[in-house]
Amino acid sequence: MVAGGGRTGAGAGAGAGCFPRRYPLPADEVREKNQDERQGGQFLDGMDLLKDVTENKRFLPTGVQGYPIWIIDALLGGGLRQGQLMEITGQSSSGKTQVCLCSAAHVAARHLGVVVYLDTSNSFSPRRIARMVDVFPISLVNEPKHVRLHRVMSSIICESVFDIFNLFEVLHQLELSLKKKVNNGSSKICLLIIDSISSLLAPIISGKYPQGRSMMLSVAMILKKLADEHNLSVLVTNHMVAGNGAPKPALGESWKTVPHVRLVVSRDRGSNICTATVLKHTLLASDRHCMKFAVPS
Repeated sequence: MVAGGGRTGAGAGAGAGCFPRRYPLPADEVREKNQDERQGGQFLDGMDLLKDVTENKRFLPTGVQGYPIWIIDALLGGGLRQGQLMEITGQSSSGKTQVCLCSAAHVAARHLGVVVYLDTSNSFSPRRIARMVDVFPISLVNEPKHVRLHRVMSSIICESVFDIFNLFEVLHQLELSLKKKVNNGSSKICLLIIDSISSLLAPIISGKYPQGRSMMLSVAMILKKLADEHNLSVLVTNHMVAGNGAPKPALGESWKTVPHVRLVVSRDRGSNICTATVLKHTLLASDRHCMKFAVPS
């Protein structure tokens, strides 16, 4: 059992062992072959890579409703892309956790796979997930509400992680589970959320640990490797700290180049309206795009 304990299925569980023991083989044999080749270190030609991108790299929905009618998925060019790491940064209460919870709920509700949610600051809220699921439109998931709620909650695996060493252990266990490729019902892990990754990494790059930055970049390498080799979408949050005249992301310049996509969120003073702005996106033009969304009060 990993130190710090864990929660399974959005409820109570048992540490790093909370990861499902059994995962399904991908239905598409081509996807399995491509993943085996990538994990085996084989070189892929341009056609193999194009096939991998077009057939295997789906967009997963955040489900965050835009303002007044659009959704954040449109801002991101489709949603959370499998094989990539996305960062959400912003100040406290700016909407970062809302995006994480909403993404977890929608991915689980739409039968897209299992969500692993690493909670580093006790911000995971099953009640908020339940409220989101309760108001899902009938057209999204046509099943009784109690059946839908049970299925969604059972597809979200939550693990409490409170230090960097615990994080390394949990990611190691996750990688082993993904490599086994054994069955667990009909779902496979497709989304990994760490809320927040900065609360684990910021303390070790502040001077206490001589190898702090190396450890941070090791975490980055592991996350990007998991995303690429196992077609995961990885979503992490990064809080902000005081800077010269304006708040800045806590993980600094060394982390800046790590995410494929960077999204900054801010909240209007005295309002539940938040603004999301794309700072970096590998698939979109460099011009900044922004959109508003509401956080339930």
